[in-house]
Amino acid sequence: MKQLTVISGKGGTGKTTITAAFASLAENAVIADCDVDAADMHLILKPEILDTFEFTGLKVAEIDQSLCIKCGICRDACRFDSISSEIMIDPYECEGCGVCEYVCPEGAIRMVERKAGEAYSSTTRFGPMAHARLGIGEEASGKLVTLVRYNAKKLAERYGKEIIIIDGPPGTGCSVIASITGVDMVLVVTEPTLSGIHDLERVVEVAGYFKIPAVVCINKYDINEENSQRIESYCKDKGIEVVGKLPYDDIPTKAMMEEKTVTEYSDGEFSSGVKSLWENVKDGLSEHARKRVGDLPIVHNP
Repeated sequence: MKQLTVISGKGGTGKTTITAAFASLAENAVIADCDVDAADMHLILKPEILDTFEFTGLKVAEIDQSLCIKCGICRDACRFDSISSEIMIDPYECEGCGVCEYVCPEGAIRMVERKAGEAYSSTTRFGPMAHARLGIGEEASGKLVTLVRYNAKKLAERYGKEIIIIDGPPGTGCSVIASITGVDMVLVVTEPTLSGIHDLERVVEVAGYFKIPAVVCINKYDINEENSQRIESYCKDKGIEVVGKLPYDDIPTKAMMEEKTVTEYSDGEFSSGVKSLWENVKDGLSEHARKRVGDLPIVHNP
C-alpha cells in the first residue's frame, strides 16, 4: 500500500484543488483529508458517512464542588488563568497541564476526557474517504490527523485499495508532521511568490528531516515567471524534481462553485496539466517503491 501526502508551506496554493482532482483520476485509492483545522475536501467530494468516531483531545481539569474548600491554591498555580475567583474552570482556557490537580490539598480536581471533535469513514463518488471535524478552539490536531490516517488505512484494507492520497495541512507544524510521517512521497504545491518560496524551503526541510522523498508542483507559475525560475533552480540544487507547472486559471474557482473537481468540470489547459501532474506523481511513487524493494536485504534460506 503506497501513501502520498500533498502539502504546502502556506495556505492558498491550490493544494486541496489538486488533491481533489487526484481523487477523480486515481484508481483503487482512498482519500484522506488531514487538514483537520480547516477541512474542506467534503465540499467537493460530498462524502456519505459510514462510521463516526468520537475524538477526545487533551484532558481538561474538572472540580468536584462537593470536595472543594475554595482555598484558591489551584487558581494561584494556574498559569493560564483558566480558574475564576469563584474556583470555576473555563474549559476553553484550560490547557490540560494538570498542575491544579497536583496542588489541590483536598483531591477535588481531576483530569477528564472531553470530546474535541469527530472522525469519519465515508464513501464518495470516487471511492472511500477518511476525514474529520475538529471542534472550534480545540487543540491536538496532530492527534486527530493520526486518527484520520488510521481510518484511511483501515478503509484501504477493507476495500482492497492500493494507494492512500492524503490532503495535508499547510505549514510545518505538528499536524503536518503527523500527515507525512511514514508516507512514500510528498508532493509540495507552491506558488511563485516570496512567501511561497520561503515556505516551500521550510516544508522541504521538514520532509528532508524525516527522509521522505519530495517532488514539487508550481501552481500559477505564470504570474511571476522569474520567481518560478527561482523555484526550479532551488529544486535543482536540492535534487528535487519539479513534476508539474500549472497556469493561473479561474477554472478551480468555477469548479468549486459547482462542487466538482477541476477534471470533472473542464478538459482545458489547467485540467490537462493536472492530469499530467498525476501521471508524473504516479511514476514517482512507483519508482520509489522499486527502490525501496531494491534496498531490502536478501535473506538466504539455510
